[in-house]
Amino acid sequence: MRYASETCSLNMGLIRRLRVTQRAMERAMLEVSLRDQIRHEEIRRRTRVSDIAQRIAKLKWQWARHTRTDGGWGLKVPEWRPRTGNAA
Repeated sequence: MRYASETCSLNMGLIRRLRVTQRAMERAMLEVSLRDQIRHEEIRRRTRVSDIAQRIAKLKWQWARHTRTDGGWGLKVPEWRPRTGNAA
């Protein structure tokens, strides 16, 4: 699930889909159904798996530090968002 996550831009929709997928995988690991109505905090405690969004954010910062060459732009890479729409 984390392949090339250091370089792809993440938006809230993609993060949500990753978290939903991760929860489904954790339920499958424990053989728990949605009908069992077990909260995801309890499932996370049982599986001891870290949150995918937090892990990706950490990997982005590690990649930014690794690729920093001039000391200035590397810290801005994880926060950069491309411009969209018409320029006025």
